[in-house]
Amino acid sequence: MLDALRQIFRPKPKGRQPSVPEGTRFYVIGDIHGRLDLFKALIAAIEEDDAQRGTANTQVVLLGDLVDRGPDSAGVIKRARKWQKKRKVRILAGNHEEMFLEAFEKPDVLRHFLKHGGRETIMSYGVSRKQFNAMTLDELFAKLPQIVSQSERDYIAGFEEMIIAGDYLFVHAGIDPAAPIDAQKRSDMLWIRDRFLNHEGPLEKVVVHGHTIFDRVMDCGNRIGIDTGAFRSGVLTALVLEADQRQILQACDADGGIAILHGDRAR
Repeated sequence: MLDALRQIFRPKPKGRQPSVPEGTRFYVIGDIHGRLDLFKALIAAIEEDDAQRGTANTQVVLLGDLVDRGPDSAGVIKRARKWQKKRKVRILAGNHEEMFLEAFEKPDVLRHFLKHGGRETIMSYGVSRKQFNAMTLDELFAKLPQIVSQSERDYIAGFEEMIIAGDYLFVHAGIDPAAPIDAQKRSDMLWIRDRFLNHEGPLEKVVVHGHTIFDRVMDCGNRIGIDTGAFRSGVLTALVLEADQRQILQACDADGGIAILHGDRAR
């Protein structure tokens, strides 16, 4: 009888928590959007954090939208390339990278690109405000290949679409919840919103994504949104994943400088 009662009232074990592969550590960074200052500060914080945690197979994942809106997209791309020479940094394509590349092919896309932060991107490649304002759309379209080199465009075109790490899937915008992971469309992975964001049921993997801005890290169980709107909020977020643990690192504008926030939860 006593044994039966013990079985009834014994604390129920927690279900298995999502995890990354044993021995790995992931730093997943949300949409940077040209905020080189925040990106550099977060890189330094990640390097320090990684050194303090001890040996692991550490990987960094940038969730796309490195460019547009903020003041130094060219600088962000350059710094990402430099970081890749030191450690494993994998970069996902975002919808803004897609617009950027297509702007070299179609004047109509260039017009759309300029309205959504492309103006700042082009100026970050050495075009002054005066020079930019003096060009017509057709003139800019003709000059664009001289402003941004083919090697730079080839590098951006090589960004990945998705990355799987254990129980997690990293992708820019999200996935079509009605389709298996191996049947996802690029257009959804780079652009999807409502069909993904409104889905409350389980997914094959916990999806870590950017693209949609939240004022804090949005952990919904089946997905984790980490785009905290760096270009307008001044907060760039990294999600740290190791075993079944999650932590947050953020670089934040603070009184004329940049502060680093650590914690299990974002502000």
